[in-house]
Amino acid sequence: MAVRLLAHEVSDICLGKPALRSISVSATLADALSALKRLGENYISVWNCACHSSKSGSGDDCRCVGKISVVDVVSFLCREENLSQPAVALHSSISVIIPEVPVIVRHLQPHASLVEAIDLLLEGTQNLVVPIQTRTFAKSRKKVLKEVAPFDCTLHNNLEYCWLTQEDIIRYLLNSIGLFSPTSITPINSLNAIDTANILAIHYDDPALSALPLLSQAIIHQSAIAIVDSDGKLIGEISPLTLNSCDETVTAAIVTLSAGELMAYVDCGDPPEDLLQLVKDRLEERNLGALLEWVEEDSAMSSCSSFYSTSSDDDSGSSLGRSGKFGKPSARQVRSSETAACNPRSSLVAVMIQALAHRVPYLWVVEDDGRLVGIITFVSMLKVFRERLKSMC
Repeated sequence: MAVRLLAHEVSDICLGKPALRSISVSATLADALSALKRLGENYISVWNCACHSSKSGSGDDCRCVGKISVVDVVSFLCREENLSQPAVALHSSISVIIPEVPVIVRHLQPHASLVEAIDLLLEGTQNLVVPIQTRTFAKSRKKVLKEVAPFDCTLHNNLEYCWLTQEDIIRYLLNSIGLFSPTSITPINSLNAIDTANILAIHYDDPALSALPLLSQAIIHQSAIAIVDSDGKLIGEISPLTLNSCDETVTAAIVTLSAGELMAYVDCGDPPEDLLQLVKDRLEERNLGALLEWVEEDSAMSSCSSFYSTSSDDDSGSSLGRSGKFGKPSARQVRSSETAACNPRSSLVAVMIQALAHRVPYLWVVEDDGRLVGIITFVSMLKVFRERLKSMC
């Protein structure tokens, strides 16, 4: 069984995976937001070519160079130079927030081994881009252009691709967890799987805007920012996953509220009316009238869109609309308010199951009294499995 697991290829894990939707790196941030809302996805792949671009390259020049999410755009809008002209900032090219050297996204051939995939993830890759079909398409590029919307494009180099994530690999390993006994039932504090040195945390009363540099780190490490009290006890978190379920006007809340207030603002549903008013008042106090005008205009447009989408729901049964209240989590994904945490003495298999159940790539590690002592991520779990796989060779 162990030999068979080592012989597995990434194509085995790709079975049933949907084709990647994409957007061109030359598109604007506004285009990216439109695509994310239209598709109902947390993020969309970014390519240096696209089937809707007449200037796109061909052959091996067509590559996925990154991914983009709502929180990436919000982080860009929160920059000081963009707060006075958010609408103008949204017309910036996606390339302004995509690193020149792709590290988060890497291409991998379908015949690559499971071990090769794990090694790339341990090097910092978040998404592995893998071809999912080898047949070429007879349709001409011109014909494809007429049949798909820009962000519905799935064809590159005459192939379709999917991507594999850390979650996919963890879930795949869980199916063979018996091979890793007794490691799988060993407490995580005995496996050195708890990261105690790189905890991203701020206090409840700290300005939410002060968390922006930490948010960038959380995106890179696929973690979150812990919110703690004066005793170091975990109260909640600011998670990129939660912010991704909001719309771009949550920017106004980030630049005006405290960390604790922001946590309440984005937590499961409509922001409280008192916090909405507080955001507006503080925007006016800081002379950010342009930002206030933008979020109110965007909310009005969203409300109108929601009205027409809801009307059409009577016939189609689906809705793409959003709330008229700015910053509200979108209807496509409202996340649970529960902060996922475990005990240092939890077993490896227990934390795997818990993280997968919460659909998060990490768990906070807290003592019985609620004190935050560390974090365990999918990467730290994969390190344990990688060491175990070495012993199987």
